[in-house]
Amino acid sequence: MASRREKLEVMLQSSPDDQMLRYMLAMEFDKEGSSERSLELFETLMTAATPYVPAFLMAGQLLSKIGRVEDAKKTFSTGIQQAQQQNNSHAAGEMAGFLAALR
Repeated sequence: MASRREKLEVMLQSSPDDQMLRYMLAMEFDKEGSSERSLELFETLMTAATPYVPAFLMAGQLLSKIGRVEDAKKTFSTGIQQAQQQNNSHAAGEMAGFLAALR
């Protein structure tokens, strides 16, 4: 039986631009302990034409967890700006809380 990650990879073959599927795949890689692969996927989401705001939150948390605190701070700061631009005050507030905890 195929793993959740494998199922997501198959779905992405037919919908490669689906941000939610890429986000879910990044989360699966993180669950499997593949932090670098997860961060690579989050990066594609954060640098997309329309950045995917939840990716900033999860990438910041992952960076913090693996000891890359300065990168986490930058990710949260950029994510806050992006969330504000997209009128997502909830996500901006969450990231501001995580950022404050890192200072």
